[in-house]
Amino acid sequence: MGKYQGVIFDLDGVICFTDKYHYQAWKQVADDIGVYFDEQINNRLRGVSRMESLDIILEKSSRAYTAEEKEELARRKNDLYRSLLSNMSPADLTQEVRQTLEALRAAGLALAIGSSSKNTRYILERLGLKDFFDAVSDGTNIQRSKPDPQVFTMAAEFLGLPASQCLVVEDAEAGIRAASAGGFDSAGLGEASAFALTTYPMKRFGDLQAICL
Repeated sequence: MGKYQGVIFDLDGVICFTDKYHYQAWKQVADDIGVYFDEQINNRLRGVSRMESLDIILEKSSRAYTAEEKEELARRKNDLYRSLLSNMSPADLTQEVRQTLEALRAAGLALAIGSSSKNTRYILERLGLKDFFDAVSDGTNIQRSKPDPQVFTMAAEFLGLPASQCLVVEDAEAGIRAASAGGFDSAGLGEASAFALTTYPMKRFGDLQAICL
């Protein structure tokens, strides 16, 4: 085994891709209340909690919303999103991701999820990964979203490992900032691969094997 004993993965954009479902659900909510919403605004929501995402969307609103109204809008969005997630299956997990995860597990690395989503466990179940990871830290056990490091520090705690022995895998700048703030090295995919704070820029998920093994 190499430098790391554990790997902590963000979920959406790393293990799987549910961006289209988030977009469709938020778009429906925004359309229902007459607020402009497009893919550019949607890009600002990556790695951000549900309520913080709603606040970003409501920047375009002509009226203010009460806390109760916001809770109802967030609930409506999540209901729409979960209904769309029901379309997911193990077929949504690419062969590259599956083989890489299995190689890391076979090498003895502890594997965890660190995601701000409250739907993490449901998504893992849909992907056929319900019991695959050693620990799951998600929106149900944190109070502060990325770029705060809490979701990753709790994942490392669940694994029983210090941050120095864990690698965080992310696709968003907010996630890389969170990893850095928590004292973790990071591997970045997508936009995170070009971010200055990323320890290991990656072109593909399979690059993890060269980093970790």
